[in-house]
Amino acid sequence: MTKFRFAAVGDNCIDRYRAPLSQSYVGGNAINVAVQLARLGHGSFYFGAIGRDTGGVQVRRLLLENGVRVDHLRECDTNTAYTDIDVTPAGDRIFVHEDFGACAGYRPDEAEVELLKTMDHVHIGWLDDGGALRRALSAAGVSVSQDVSVNASAADLGVDGLSIAFGSAGEDETAAERLVSDLLARGAQLAVVTRGALGSAASDGAEVASAGIRPVEVVDTTGAGDSFIAGFIAARLEGYRLAECLEAGRDLAANTCKHVGGFPQDPQSF
Repeated sequence: MTKFRFAAVGDNCIDRYRAPLSQSYVGGNAINVAVQLARLGHGSFYFGAIGRDTGGVQVRRLLLENGVRVDHLRECDTNTAYTDIDVTPAGDRIFVHEDFGACAGYRPDEAEVELLKTMDHVHIGWLDDGGALRRALSAAGVSVSQDVSVNASAADLGVDGLSIAFGSAGEDETAAERLVSDLLARGAQLAVVTRGALGSAASDGAEVASAGIRPVEVVDTTGAGDSFIAGFIAARLEGYRLAECLEAGRDLAANTCKHVGGFPQDPQSF
């Protein structure tokens, strides 16, 4: 296996499951991708912001424990981002409140952008910068991906210049086909769309590929999509065929469904 230098930029979050669970886990698209890439054996750098609070301590500790470089983890005089979650008796999650905290308004500085340009690949998670980092990296010829499904603001949904645009269409094959076509038409070099229980699909405009799911005993689906992204981009940089990249993402996502949270961790009480 070739060892690449990856960077993930953007969101981290404390998922706080309210009473009666009263437990918290570290998550977020960018941080989950960073951890999974490190666990695959690659050099993984995380660029983001935390608060000077217990949540920030928790984020830093877990990144270090999983081998992610935190040289560019910024500490701010505000709270670490968090999401309050209720779980119904049927096991469904209800997102009660979300506070972006230190992630809101985070931007890599000029020196950090120059460092990002030296990476083999950069993945952007939730980042409310209006697409500035995406444009800067793509203009410099950097291999860059972004998950448009985690960015709600229209200003942050551009895909022009992305090497890989990830999206989610749910279990609707027609919607998935439309989303793939739309992402390519808007300037993405490669569009990859997850389809829930239907699996995933991808196209670069010339080649089309799809993959089903790997059945497992599901404990929790949190972060499975982020693991899919990590598995896919690692395989893509290795030069695997498009279908094989989808399968690599599928397999890593399936493993993530076997435990609570986007990567293995002990829950914290709050």
